[in-house]
Amino acid sequence: MEKRLYNFSAGPAVLPVPVLERIRDEMLCLPGCGASVMEISHRSKAFIAIQEAAKQRLIRLLNVPSDYDVLFLQGGARLQFSMIPMNLLRGQSAPAQYVLTGSWGKYAIAEAKKEGATEVLYDSAATNYDRLPSDAELKIRPDAAYVHITSNETIQGVQFQRDLNSPAPLVCDSSSDFLYRPLDVSKYGLIYACAQKNAGPAGVTVVVIRRDLLERSNANLPGYLNFNNHSKEDSMWNTPPTFAVYVLGLVTEWLETTVGGLAAMHKINQEKAKCVYDAMDAFPELYQGHARKEDRSLMNATFRFPDEATEKAFLDQAQKLGLDSLKGHRSVGGIRASIYNAMPMEGAKLLASFMKDFASKRG
Repeated sequence: MEKRLYNFSAGPAVLPVPVLERIRDEMLCLPGCGASVMEISHRSKAFIAIQEAAKQRLIRLLNVPSDYDVLFLQGGARLQFSMIPMNLLRGQSAPAQYVLTGSWGKYAIAEAKKEGATEVLYDSAATNYDRLPSDAELKIRPDAAYVHITSNETIQGVQFQRDLNSPAPLVCDSSSDFLYRPLDVSKYGLIYACAQKNAGPAGVTVVVIRRDLLERSNANLPGYLNFNNHSKEDSMWNTPPTFAVYVLGLVTEWLETTVGGLAAMHKINQEKAKCVYDAMDAFPELYQGHARKEDRSLMNATFRFPDEATEKAFLDQAQKLGLDSLKGHRSVGGIRASIYNAMPMEGAKLLASFMKDFASKRG
């Protein structure tokens, strides 16, 4: 294949072309090292510099306060579903509260229940997870061990586009919208994100944690599952995922120097999403959006068709135009267009143009 497709996969997902070109150019021999980044020691000066640069770029991009640690871990969000309650819930007198706005929130609470008392603070199951709660609907306990939210539900296509106010430590699964807009990190106790949806390749998970929460980690926890071990060793308690950290560093460099920061990235993301949603809204009988308009995700646009035959025709014709991986998650079907940071505007425009053309030809 000589031409890249427009990759709308939900993850592992599209990466910026300049980042891929840099990886290609440095794959065989990292400048100054005489070897590939995948071959050098994680204790070498070269890799330590790579990891520290990635960490500092994240701190600048997110304006991370000085009383937070940035950790590079493994195991994805799935491990954090267990690791967070192991560290933050065990030994606490009050339960953890979970906001369920889609599939990933349900997975998270299922693991937390194995570690301690939990409460469902909000659950939109009755409307098939098509909406988010208002602030008034969230009756947060001031003494809660923590409050857990999923900022963006990739399957249902709903997204918090505001920073919640919580009297208890706010824990956020930001896996599928990490770095898509500026955050007020001071409002969160812990933010975690597997990189492969919006920030890099599979293999590295970023955890931003307020240091006072590290005091909850029990020394009897298995070594890898103790946040304190990773904090004390600057993410080198074990061999880190060196290649994934290297690529994450390149993505953050692209965001900082090429895009111009998260405010600029947010504006681009809003424009891309508007392009797709405008096409969807122009033909509501054909494109049946899942999420309420006010709760729609800028990262994952989800919709269905009146019948399977129309869906198949849409996917077949889209593929011929180079619009790839638009089929929805296997658990819900339909269409899911993942328009992450690295999806170029041209891809969003081509999808919107195709949607209008497809609808017009069907009357």
